Amino acid sequence: MNDQIIYDFSIKGPRIVDFSKILQYDYFPLAPTLQILLNIFSQAMGSPVEIEFSINFENNTPVFYLLQIKPLIKNEYNIDIDDLSIDPTHVLLKADKGMGNGKLQYIRNVVYVDPDKFDRLRTEEIAEEIKRHNSQIAREGDKYLLIGPGRWGTRDPLTGIPVQWSDIANAKVIVEQGLPDFPLDASLDSHFFHNVTSMKVGYFAIPFQSADASINFDILRQQDVIEEFKYSRHVRFKAPLTVWMDGKKQTSVVTY
Repeated sequence: MNDQIIYDFSIKGPRIVDFSKILQYDYFPLAPTLQILLNIFSQAMGSPVEIEFSINFENNTPVFYLLQIKPLIKNEYNIDIDDLSIDPTHVLLKADKGMGNGKLQYIRNVVYVDPDKFDRLRTEEIAEEIKRHNSQIAREGDKYLLIGPGRWGTRDPLTGIPVQWSDIANAKVIVEQGLPDFPLDASLDSHFFHNVTSMKVGYFAIPFQSADASINFDILRQQDVIEEFKYSRHVRFKAPLTVWMDGKKQTSVVTY
């Protein structure tokens, strides 16, 4: 009634599963266990961390299982897109929804799915092509900007490109694009996109025919083609792109 959690079964209202009694009555030393682990992992990674864990009660004995560790990295370099003097004739893409913060000035490679050749029934084949592009760029020790329709890393091949994180690990900026009859339904999957944030990878979403977001494919088609497959292309700019990411407003601009 007043949006409070009350530990009293005589009060009417919905019931929730709550683990506070474990901490309140120190049923087993969960809090000190977490504190010790967080301190160890933070020192090892040089930053605060997030951990996932589970507790299994085997023969009434609690057993702690560590499932996953992720660094939490804070970027102190702030960008305000509105304060920048950006030449609109040199904008490769702009987005009004995304994640990331700061400025990048070393990316020359762009891997993109050609919207004119895209086939929503062939997204698994496209994922294999992207994997090959990523491997080649990784061998060169370089990074790239990745553009494709729908959701990257989706488990449903009809909603995007079903890559694994390792398939695009050398991408420094990831762009999801909407197409006609293939609307963009951006989904920040907890595991896939935790890699995006923890590794400081930029993420942009560009809906189809948005007034505030766009990609200039004509400029991409004018660049040197390094590798091309049936559905995708790897091009390289002669000079590094500039990626501006305003984390507070979730807006981004890439210029050439």
